Amino acid sequence: MKIIEQGNHSKQSEVNLSGGRIIGFDVARAIAILSMIIVNFKIVMEVDRTGTGQLVSLFKLLEGRAAATFVILAGVGLSLFSRQARLANDTKKIIQNRNTLFKRAIFLFITGLLFNEVWPADILHFYGVYIAIGALLLTASDRRLWQIAVIFPVIFVILWIILDYDIGWNWETIEYHGVWTPVGMLRHLFFNGFHPVFPWTSFLLIGMWLGRRNLSDHGFRKKLLGYSLAVVIVSKGISTLFIYLFPDFGAVETPIYIGYLFGTDPMPPGPFYLLSAGGTALIVITLCIMLTERFTTALWVKPFVATGQISLTLYVAHVIVGMGTLEEMGLLYNQSSSFAIMAAGIFYAASMGFALIWKRFFKLGPLEWGMRRLT
Repeated sequence: MKIIEQGNHSKQSEVNLSGGRIIGFDVARAIAILSMIIVNFKIVMEVDRTGTGQLVSLFKLLEGRAAATFVILAGVGLSLFSRQARLANDTKKIIQNRNTLFKRAIFLFITGLLFNEVWPADILHFYGVYIAIGALLLTASDRRLWQIAVIFPVIFVILWIILDYDIGWNWETIEYHGVWTPVGMLRHLFFNGFHPVFPWTSFLLIGMWLGRRNLSDHGFRKKLLGYSLAVVIVSKGISTLFIYLFPDFGAVETPIYIGYLFGTDPMPPGPFYLLSAGGTALIVITLCIMLTERFTTALWVKPFVATGQISLTLYVAHVIVGMGTLEEMGLLYNQSSSFAIMAAGIFYAASMGFALIWKRFFKLGPLEWGMRRLT
């Protein structure tokens, strides 16, 4: 693919980047946090058991896509953070950048484990491992990033073939048992948790590649948009076709197995899910960059930018504050799909208002500030 081959000229591309902040990334992050709030409210409210129709289809469409967008944006952040040191080939500065990232990885991992007691679907402790791997690959070539991004899903498929993906899970209650045992933690973290290292780290590596690109190049953005759209359409088409043609593949345990291997749902995260979710995330990110470049000074942009810049704080707050408030009101469980959408919308609107006010006085969100201070 030409878009990947173009990535071999990373230094030239990065030199041409403008020095200003690309607010399209912030807006994409804000859209991702909205999608994540909707999906997580749906999970806790057990909408699948009470809702039908188009809204449930919307939930299904959003599942796994928001988190994939976050991880790709985290990869972008790694490349932007280390850009100056890498372009200058400053070994000392690169080591400093890598050490800082390792510290942030530890912060996110520990914070995520603590948060896991409140929110078992936490992604932060997975983030910590992704970022540690990204730090190790900070100076890897574009080709190497893509090679490893392909290898991780292959490793997952091999693990899926030789191991029992369902072990530890109670799918009726979406609970994972044994996560605090050494074997359970490793299995959950690397193989069959909500966002396992194999293959989710691939999203981060794709983001690192994207963060090295000259995103002010209109031609590149059009190519990226076109290729991403093609990947989504083709992957979904092939997935649907295979599941339709081979409903009895695997004998007794089908159609579960065929759905696992060729499905585009996030659990298990098979190859077609990665292609579909990754392509969708790149489309969202590219469109956000294009839109914000055109409407930089528009009033509607500011709330999204502020929201995206404190997304870590809002991620934790949507569980502690959002779900906590609903639970106190007796409105958290066994709700309809329309109620889940409404509750998510109200919390998101409140979050945007908070973000706007907070950013008028502070540069970083509360948790973002804490991470920066500690690392």
